[in-house]
Amino acid sequence: MDHSLDAEDWKELRKLLYSAVLSDVLDDLGWRRQTLDPGLVPLDSGLVLMGRAFTAIAAEVSVIPAEPYKLQMEAVDAIDPEEVFVVQTGGSDKAAFWGELLSTACRARGGTGAVVDGLCRDTRRIREMGFPVYARGTRPADSKGRLDVVAYQVPVEIGGVRIEPGDILFGDSDGITVVPRQAERQAIELALAKATGENGVRAALQNGMLCSEAFRTFGIL
Repeated sequence: MDHSLDAEDWKELRKLLYSAVLSDVLDDLGWRRQTLDPGLVPLDSGLVLMGRAFTAIAAEVSVIPAEPYKLQMEAVDAIDPEEVFVVQTGGSDKAAFWGELLSTACRARGGTGAVVDGLCRDTRRIREMGFPVYARGTRPADSKGRLDVVAYQVPVEIGGVRIEPGDILFGDSDGITVVPRQAERQAIELALAKATGENGVRAALQNGMLCSEAFRTFGIL
């Protein structure tokens, strides 16, 4: 598995992997702080989010800028296929940074989801779209004159986890795991192997094997 994943690779990984198994193998590789905090929740827990991070930083403002949404639109327009829009707001609850129209624009460019360290709106329509979005809550208030993008494609930090542009994010109903680009090849290979191994453990437990015996046999729990 190399760094250049194609569309079929992404599709297959979304089916086979899950946030917990990626977290486990990253722990084993020494990356022990790679899961985002549980305050970030999915709008639809049945969807899987996976892609490379396209990052942005938004800051609170108190006046409407001369060109509202300028860098926000510029950033969304720069999204590439298989990328996830990731925005650091410092957990701002002043306004909704993300909504249905940005989700539509992101998806049209091949984007595969959004992670908002803040609030979103238009949640019913986003759910109807089947577009994966994680946020800290909802609020009807628009971001114009309240939140403004100040930079994009720079390192961000969400819940104490550093996210670099190009890192892989995997989100499901358990939460989000961040796979650093420098560890992705090994992490993906190990996660696929562990997911296969867990299938064997599951079958053994279903057949009556004790947990302790299964752990001795497979080294997985």
